[in-house]
Amino acid sequence: MSRGARLAAAAAGVALALAAPKLAPAIVTQLAFLWVMVLFALTWDVVGGQMGYTSFGNIVFFGLGAYCAAVVQRDLGLGYFEGLAVGMAVAAVLAVAAAFVLGLGLLGIRGHYFAIGTLGLGIAAGEIASGWDYVGAGSGMVTPLYPGPAGARDVFFYYYFLALAAACLLILRRLYAGRFGLAINAIRDDEDKAEAMGLRTRRYKITAWCVSAFFLALTGAGVGHLIGFIDPRDVAFAGPTYGVWMVLMAILGGSGTLWGPVLGAFVFHVTQELFWTYLLGWQRVALGLLIVIIVVFFPRGILGWARERWPERFGEVVEEGPQGGGGR
Repeated sequence: MSRGARLAAAAAGVALALAAPKLAPAIVTQLAFLWVMVLFALTWDVVGGQMGYTSFGNIVFFGLGAYCAAVVQRDLGLGYFEGLAVGMAVAAVLAVAAAFVLGLGLLGIRGHYFAIGTLGLGIAAGEIASGWDYVGAGSGMVTPLYPGPAGARDVFFYYYFLALAAACLLILRRLYAGRFGLAINAIRDDEDKAEAMGLRTRRYKITAWCVSAFFLALTGAGVGHLIGFIDPRDVAFAGPTYGVWMVLMAILGGSGTLWGPVLGAFVFHVTQELFWTYLLGWQRVALGLLIVIIVVFFPRGILGWARERWPERFGEVVEEGPQGGGGR
């Protein structure tokens, strides 16, 4: 595809995203959650795909963001938007601080041990929130009421998540193109060799987790207010749903790539919504089958599958063998 064609496609995509609430006002909430899914997949891939550390605990930063924004807004007595802005800022700072402290301990272990450790982290956070009366305990917490007319809240948060997803994509694109991207890819490929070459791996690993935590906290802050209610296990620290979905979406699209998680989030969210609409009662069975299909048939993701099938379209040179066979 030529540069002009890519620019035209990008412009059309941006125009469609901006006009979506006008074109489909009945499904604005679902469209807002589409960008939430994109953020889930992109932020998980920073650590899981680009750096090779499979994390099931990223949902902790999402939950921290949801609770921090709501509590600050409730307790400071500010107006809705002023309180929301302050709450989001506090949520982002606390999530990054939590990622730094947790990273000092957890990112010293590798492989399955790291995955299991982060899994326990998400479960522990859900249990703590469920027993803490200050945030509503197991009964959950109602967020402040949006001051605008009915439906305006969904449109507001649609554009909020769209802007956040665009910012996340552009910042990650910049990070992956520089020294940071090379460093975390080196950690994924061979961490011992990277350390032997003088790379301070712990510093890069913690930085990667902090980047992920920053965007997840801002996502959680928005989701809590979009739904209007924060449940400790089903929303804030929803490991079996959001926590697993962010992993699946990145794998489905192609982990370790920039656009793979975005593609995976689109495919997964649309498929999930179709299941919820047409397979009522069987939607969780169908979703379970979809998860199995993703893991078995797309271990390298859709982009990985496409790269193997059409390597020349991804800029890879295919050399003809002496007998006319192909080889790279």
